[in-house]
Amino acid sequence: MTKKVTKVGLLTSGGDSPGMNAAIRAVVRTGIYHNLEVFGIMRGYSGMVENDIFKMESRSVANIIQRGGTILKTARCMEFMEPAGRKKAYDNLQKHGIDGLVIIGGDGSFRGAQTFSNEFDIPCIGLPGTIDKDIAGTDFTIGFDTAVNTAVEAIDKVRDTADAHDRLFIIEVMGRDAGYIALHSGIATGAENILIPERKTNVDDIIQSLEEKSKRKKLVNLIIVAEGDEFGGANELSTYIKEKLPALETRVCILGHIQRGGSPSCMDRVIASRMGYHAIECLIEGKHNVFVGIQNNKMHYTPLNEAVKKKQRINEEWMNIVKILAT
Repeated sequence: MTKKVTKVGLLTSGGDSPGMNAAIRAVVRTGIYHNLEVFGIMRGYSGMVENDIFKMESRSVANIIQRGGTILKTARCMEFMEPAGRKKAYDNLQKHGIDGLVIIGGDGSFRGAQTFSNEFDIPCIGLPGTIDKDIAGTDFTIGFDTAVNTAVEAIDKVRDTADAHDRLFIIEVMGRDAGYIALHSGIATGAENILIPERKTNVDDIIQSLEEKSKRKKLVNLIIVAEGDEFGGANELSTYIKEKLPALETRVCILGHIQRGGSPSCMDRVIASRMGYHAIECLIEGKHNVFVGIQNNKMHYTPLNEAVKKKQRINEEWMNIVKILAT
C-alpha cells in the first residue's frame, strides 16, 4: 500500500496495560505535529462498529502519561469477528475520512487488524500493549515492566511474613499463555520454584525439592506460579502439596489484577512514547501493516501477519538460572 495517510484512527484493544496512555499521547501529538488528524476510537473494535469515534487534539492527552489503564477504554468485540461487523466498522471509518489505524494491544488485536486491513485496504500499525510480553519481535511490551515490578513488590512483602512464620507460600501471578511475569518476578525475588506454561511441570520434583530443603532446615520457600501453568493455578498446587507434605505449613496468595493497574514505570512510559512516535512515522513513510517493537534498544518492525503466528520463546538459559540460584 502506498496511499498517503491523512487521518489516523487510534484504539486500545484487549487487556489494558500500564503505559497505554503514554502511547496514546505520543501517537496524538506526533500525528498533529505532522499535520495529520487523529481520531480516538472508544472501547477498541467495539467503538469502530458502534461509531464511537471523536477527533483528538493535543490537549486531549494532557496529564495522562502517568496514568494507568487507557483513556480510550478497551473491550472485546464479538461482532468485529464477523465480516458484517467489520464492514460496519469500515463504513464508520469512511464517515470520518479515516485512512489509517494505530492499534495498541496484543496478538488478538493484531490478528483483527491484519484481517481488517486485508479486507478493506486500510494501513494498520500495531503497538504491543500487553503485560504478558508474549509477542515475538520485541524485547519489551508496553506494561510488562510495570506489571513485573508490581509483582516483585508484592512478593517481597509476602516473603517477609513467610520468613516470620517459616511457611511455604505459593504465589500466583498473571500469565495465561506466557510465563514471563512469573519468570522475571521469581528470579528477582529468589523464588525456589517457578512454574510457567512453556515448560511441563513435574510436581513430584517440587515435592522432592521441598523435602530436601526441609532436611537442611530451609523452612521458608516461595513458589511462583503463572496462572496458565498446565498443572493449574496456586490453589491446585497447594492442594497437591498439602496431600504429599501435610506437615508443611502452606499458604496461597493470588496477586490478580493489581498487576494490570497502577502508574506506569519510567521504562514503560519511555518505550510507549518511542513506539507511539514511530507508529506515526511508519504511516507517513508508507511502512504499513507492521507492529512497532524494540530489539537491542533499536526500533524493530515485524509484519502483522508474522506477529500473529509467533510467540516469544523462553530461552533455556533462564531456567538454568532459576535452578542454580534457588539451591
